[in-house]
Amino acid sequence: MRTVPYNRSLAVSYAEKWAMKRNPFYYDFDGIGGDCTNFASQCLYAGCEVMNYTKDTGWYYISPNNRAAAWSGAQYFYNFITGNTGVGPSAVRESTEHLEIGDFIQLHDGTQFYHTLIIVGFENGEPLIAAHTRDAYGTPLSAYTFAQPHGLHITGINVY
Repeated sequence: MRTVPYNRSLAVSYAEKWAMKRNPFYYDFDGIGGDCTNFASQCLYAGCEVMNYTKDTGWYYISPNNRAAAWSGAQYFYNFITGNTGVGPSAVRESTEHLEIGDFIQLHDGTQFYHTLIIVGFENGEPLIAAHTRDAYGTPLSAYTFAQPHGLHITGINVY
C-alpha cells in the first residue's frame, strides 16, 4: 500500500457545486438525522476517489441501504478517518489554526460529534465552511454555536 496526496481543490469544487443543493446520486438524510456527514463524505470522496469497503468499519456509499456508518454518521466518520490504516483517506486531529482548505471540522457537544463541516476558505484566519443540513457555503465558523470544534487534517489517501 502507498499514500497519495488528497486533492483539496477537487473537494472544495465539489462543495461549491453541491453545498446549496443535493447531488441526486446520493440519498438526502436531512429528514432522518441530518445530511452533514453524508455531504462531507461526498466532498472527501471527490478529493480522494477511493472508498474503503470494509464491512462495518469502512467508509463507502453504494446506496442508502448499503453504506458504511462512517459515510453518514459524524462519530463514525471521526472514528474511521482518524484510525484508518487501510485503503482510503486518513486524518489527524489538528487545531483549527493549522487546517487547510478541504480539511474538516466536527462540532462536539462534550459527549459526541454532531455536525461535520468542510473548510472551503479562510477570512482573516477564520475557517469558512460549507455544510448540509443547515446548508452553507463560505460561512464563517463563528456563525455556529458549539462547545468544541475538532479539526481533522487529511494527511493522505491510502491506495494499493
